[in-house]
Amino acid sequence: MFSGIKGLIVTIKTSLRKPITAQYPKVHAPIHERYMGFPALTWDFDISEPYCVGCMVCIRNCPTQCMTATMGDNPLYAEEKSPRRKIVESFEINLGRCILCNICVEVCNFDAIEMSYEHELSTFERNGRRIDLSALLEMGKKYQKESSWTPPIAKGKAASKKAPETKIEEEQKEV
Repeated sequence: MFSGIKGLIVTIKTSLRKPITAQYPKVHAPIHERYMGFPALTWDFDISEPYCVGCMVCIRNCPTQCMTATMGDNPLYAEEKSPRRKIVESFEINLGRCILCNICVEVCNFDAIEMSYEHELSTFERNGRRIDLSALLEMGKKYQKESSWTPPIAKGKAASKKAPETKIEEEQKEV
């Protein structure tokens, strides 16, 4: 009998406290700053083209082989408006196969791919989780805006411009 009363007290306490569960479709739980979602392609706003040159390094290193891409000649390079000779023509990621391992981000030499905050990309179609170039670029632009992302290459260039002169450079100026 005592255990029955004890159980009733626990039940009453539990029913009176505030619920923890978010009402999912209507209320979304906040995403933590360090959350890693699906990969997205970044956009170079200075030149108006993607950073991706279609070099296939991320594709070759992907353990699940969930990516495909093709590259082509960059018309802006011929006009000397872009430093990229080649540029991605098509890029597709099968998010159903992606394991969010971050290897594609680590091996990219052009800072063209980043792990976005996107995580709710379910569909009713079997191949509906295949994302093409335009959708990946939109995800990337959204991620860049939300996180105030700047490419590490640009950060390095800005740091090297502001770097103090070395002894060798000072000696060359004196001569």
